Amino acid sequence: MSAFHGYAAPAAGKPLEPFSFQPRPLGSGDVEIAISHCGVCHSDLHLVNDDWKMSRYPLVPGHEIIGTVAEAGSAVRGLVPGQRVGVGWQSGSCGTCEWCEGGEENLCAQLQATCAPGPGGFADRIRVSARFAIPVPEALPSRDAAPLLCGGITVYTPLREAGVGAHSRVGIIGVGGLGHLALQFARAMGAEVTAFSTSPDKEAEARAMGAHRFIATRESSALKAVRNSFDFILSTVAADLPWKDYVSALRPRGTLCLVGVPPSALSLPGFALVGGNKKVTGSTIGSPGQLREMLEVAARNGVRARTEAFPLKDVNAALGRVARNEVRYRAVLEL
Repeated sequence: MSAFHGYAAPAAGKPLEPFSFQPRPLGSGDVEIAISHCGVCHSDLHLVNDDWKMSRYPLVPGHEIIGTVAEAGSAVRGLVPGQRVGVGWQSGSCGTCEWCEGGEENLCAQLQATCAPGPGGFADRIRVSARFAIPVPEALPSRDAAPLLCGGITVYTPLREAGVGAHSRVGIIGVGGLGHLALQFARAMGAEVTAFSTSPDKEAEARAMGAHRFIATRESSALKAVRNSFDFILSTVAADLPWKDYVSALRPRGTLCLVGVPPSALSLPGFALVGGNKKVTGSTIGSPGQLREMLEVAARNGVRARTEAFPLKDVNAALGRVARNEVRYRAVLEL
């Protein structure tokens, strides 16, 4: 069996190094994928640094994978060698629990993460369950589609499950790696879209990506001016924010949803929720079915990640730029 080749962190916080490894045997329900592109996500940084205390070393990161099927197991149907597919954060589940049987594999208690323990997509090849290898529509360029496999589905799922449509007034907090995709999806769904950002210089880009209006939140009066304005607000940032003000910006029955995880516990007076039947919720990735739907929506509506490309050998430079928030808006490795 030929070895696969990639880059791995030898220990927590260490730069990635060239790494060769033997793949797992190709099961009857598996596919082997020859990788062409892999996004660089903030989650990869957390895994490299063992911030979540779940990493195993040597660790090959990468979970926004685009490539072509090189080999398919004997029981695989619907995928053939040469077909372009994508793999996101999840690459396996139990297949038999109530969540898997209901098409919500992302909620399975036995969820298998693509790069934890891995090995992940910072490599030339990967083997995964075919159920989690999603066909990529022809209209999507691989470089700009790769970040959709994690960043895209992370924002698409809560918008879709909230029933966002032409009747909706939606706010997106943060114009970054997640936020710039959320703006595009919310606009594609027909909503009236508002971008909230602490960076006034992002206004023109936010509007170009779908925002009808832009609110610079460093101005102390900005949030007070939009009280009772939104049906749904999606927070894409990992920061402590004035949550009471954002809840006040919701209309009755409105929802504040977190996909970025703030470092501190949320603190809200109960009446802020009770008074208008409001909700605060969270969301994470999506099922294979939602991934397939999201890619089709992106293809039909021109939703694209704004990307900066790096050759795989420059993976540490890419990780460094992501860590310093220097990439607008997603880094992608090209093999």
